[in-house]
Amino acid sequence: MAEKRFLLRLDHELYEKIAADAAEKNRSVNAYIVGILTDAESDSNFEHRQFIGQVIPGKDIYIDSGLVSVAGIYYRYLIDDNTKVDKRAQYTVIEANGNILTLRKIKE
Repeated sequence: MAEKRFLLRLDHELYEKIAADAAEKNRSVNAYIVGILTDAESDSNFEHRQFIGQVIPGKDIYIDSGLVSVAGIYYRYLIDDNTKVDKRAQYTVIEANGNILTLRKIKE
């Protein structure tokens, strides 16, 4: 496959963070960025496209059954910090893996 080359401008602080992460993984900055973009492109299942970032009211989380209702569909869920569900709080979907959604409580 032919490669496309282009100029990418990053502020110094962001570049330093990326360079440190790339070095930690023993990769060049270019290979590291290509890997990140490739991984991001492959995260395109239905749940990921439709639900990441969506806000869910706590009342739609059913603790007893371990399910959450999102757009009328029931999914299993995890809370990212393993705290108990607060029925009065709002949650956002931060990850979708198959039929399991990871939720994070939105700080008030």
